[in-house]
Amino acid sequence: MPPQVSLISSTSYEEQALRASIETLLEPLGGIESFVKPGSRVLLKPNLLTAGRPGKECITRPEVVSCVAQLIQEAGGKPFLGDSPAFGTAQGVAEANGYLPLTEALNLPIVEFHGQRYETVSDTFNHLRLSKEAMEADVVINLPKVKSHLQLTMTLGVKNLFGCVPGKMKAWWHMEAGKDAHRFGEMLVETARAIQPDLTIADGVLAHQGNGPSGGEPRPLRILGASADVFALDSSLVEVLKVNPAIVPTVAASKRLELCPEQAEVHFPHQSPAALQVSDWKLPDALAPIDFGMPRVARSTFKHLYIRFIKEPLKAYSRKDSSSKLSATSR
Repeated sequence: MPPQVSLISSTSYEEQALRASIETLLEPLGGIESFVKPGSRVLLKPNLLTAGRPGKECITRPEVVSCVAQLIQEAGGKPFLGDSPAFGTAQGVAEANGYLPLTEALNLPIVEFHGQRYETVSDTFNHLRLSKEAMEADVVINLPKVKSHLQLTMTLGVKNLFGCVPGKMKAWWHMEAGKDAHRFGEMLVETARAIQPDLTIADGVLAHQGNGPSGGEPRPLRILGASADVFALDSSLVEVLKVNPAIVPTVAASKRLELCPEQAEVHFPHQSPAALQVSDWKLPDALAPIDFGMPRVARSTFKHLYIRFIKEPLKAYSRKDSSSKLSATSR
């Protein structure tokens, strides 16, 4: 059976409209019930890049996560949310980006990722340190944001799974493999292959173009995409954006490794990439080096530790203290 990539137009994050769009998106794939069985522990892996760019559309919208989580719960699954942001904790970044109302309303746990070494089928990257929480989940649903990327041209489904590499291991990979874009792309592809997401749903209602992943600008792209094949979905999305797949290291690597089907082999049950194509998608002004030198890794590690162990706890303490004072005043 040929891989299926479901692509549809979607114009709104309003709850009822978005839910209807996601149900339509998943219908040809068998609906959420094809992926989630009663009692399944389901990791939702959004893009929680940063806490510092509200309104820039550089994270997966909480409305998308909320709709998917509700569908999972209605199918009898047990969703939980996790990511390993560049700086800070998943809890802190989720809170800064307006996720807490949905997590509280749905009783949706937010977990921090912990690393463990796993053997892979790759000869080049035969062991990878990956999130134990992702590898041990019954189901992984990958929820990337459609974005341009200063180092990798585009960040889509495969790159989003780099967030399942815990802690500052990501910075180490930039230092170890970043001198060669082909090698770095292959590492990202092998990470995605090891995690094997059961379903990827790409948020492109409002995308992020230009100098992404966080320094660009919002772009109303008005699409949602979904597939059980993350490589086929990424390849289809670059077709929508008219981006040469050869300049996107993750897509190019998936083709070299023969993990990505040709577009002619993909079945599009709703709309084809050609029907949704845009001609003016903005890529970065110039690509930055993927490689992180030791000074940058050290600065990055210090910033991560400062946010995680000082800034976020102080913020939580201040909020708790203010709440206590307000409660005392009301009495």
